[in-house]
Amino acid sequence: MNAFIVFILLFSFLEGCTAADAEERLFNKLFQGYNKLIRPVVNNSEILRVEFGLSISQLINVDEKNQIMTTNVWMKHQWTDYKLRWDPAEYDGINILRIPSEMLWLPDIVLYNNADGNYEVTLMTKALVYPEGNVYWLPPAIYKSSCKINVRYFPFDEQQCIMKFGSWTYDGYLIDLVAMDEDVDLEDYWESGEWDIIASPGTKHTIQYPCCKEIYTDITFNFVIRRKPLFYTVNLIIPCVLISFLTVLVFYLPSDCGEKITLCISVLLALTVFLLLVSDIIPPTSIVIPLIGRYLLFTMVLVTVSIVITVVVLNIHHRAPSTHTMPKWVRKVFLETLPPLLMMKRHISEKDCYVEVHTSTAGLPNGGIELSDLMRRNSDYHCDGKLSEARQRLYSISEELGKSDQGWPRMEPLRQKKRKGLDPRVKTAIDGVSYIAQHLKNEDEYQTIREDWKYVAMVIDRIFLWVFLIVVISGTCGILLSPPTIYDG
Repeated sequence: MNAFIVFILLFSFLEGCTAADAEERLFNKLFQGYNKLIRPVVNNSEILRVEFGLSISQLINVDEKNQIMTTNVWMKHQWTDYKLRWDPAEYDGINILRIPSEMLWLPDIVLYNNADGNYEVTLMTKALVYPEGNVYWLPPAIYKSSCKINVRYFPFDEQQCIMKFGSWTYDGYLIDLVAMDEDVDLEDYWESGEWDIIASPGTKHTIQYPCCKEIYTDITFNFVIRRKPLFYTVNLIIPCVLISFLTVLVFYLPSDCGEKITLCISVLLALTVFLLLVSDIIPPTSIVIPLIGRYLLFTMVLVTVSIVITVVVLNIHHRAPSTHTMPKWVRKVFLETLPPLLMMKRHISEKDCYVEVHTSTAGLPNGGIELSDLMRRNSDYHCDGKLSEARQRLYSISEELGKSDQGWPRMEPLRQKKRKGLDPRVKTAIDGVSYIAQHLKNEDEYQTIREDWKYVAMVIDRIFLWVFLIVVISGTCGILLSPPTIYDG
């Protein structure tokens, strides 16, 4: 049994030595007199066919500011070298050789639109050589290619970045560069967290440059990539939209609180901060304004206009009869016409319900007193018909004392009394009560006009509340829903 095991091991060792010797003999035979500097063709006028393809493993980064796309790719080369042919039967059935690429003739294919200075492959991997002379070389590379970034619809944008490969020294009469596949190979692609590759077709171009009379061929891969907008939607779009809607609330805030201007300025500062954040992300271009930039500018204009309107509203709110006289058209438009249209109902206090009062002059028996008929100032007002207790008592006393000023209760029976024998103290009391009544009347009229100005300011606020709400909604939908990529699947 032990002898049998020793025999098997010895046979395997001798067979391995034989295979190694066959590979060594094949290697020496193929590279005897081989010159890697000479193009592997039988006739010098013959065009060598080189197939080229690209396999992407990772889309590392797209730098919008510097307009550079960084990719990790595998470059697939395949051509036929007639000097590297052999009969597998003569070399123990060897069907493949792995040869260092430094020992072979290589097509000098480089990335034309390179952005970092490394135009060619830096890691020289081994090439696979087959008995028919077919050479397959798959070196990996990390390329930084120039890419024109269009930020019109940022962050809902779709970019087209190209990678242009071609031979640096061999023209189209020496090398026929052919695309190995119609598209970039995505089989080993590691999905990016920010970009989706929508398409990546490869196209062959034949170009004659102004410097030379020869034609040159290249393979251009057009990467159509679309940004995943979730990150920017959560961290940029939604806060901007919420801040823009705060502009509407400025007109809902009462003028008496004193914080309307503060809210406007706070919204403007918040938008300025977001605009600075966006300027660090997008490339500094003067060709187009990005979508998010347009929306921020739209909101900043709204905030600026709201500040101007708020200043005007506050000016109207704090007007008084001593400084301004309310025109009739203002009273007609803002106090009578617009409030019903805006679904506004004015709350009327009791001092606004009664501006002028009149007394009945009918004869009363025994010198009795009839309280005045209290007239409403406006038929549209809804009042309870009751004065405050203090004012009612004051008016009654004024009536009983026979005060007959314009617009105030008068008592005719008291006029018929003789005042010659009145005590001077009584006359003084009558004058004092009359003065107080007149002062209260003037105060009521003053407060009424002030309340009218405040109500005008409230109506203007309500008008612009609806106007800005419509403008913000339509502007937000019109700008943020304009990118065509939103409607693609």
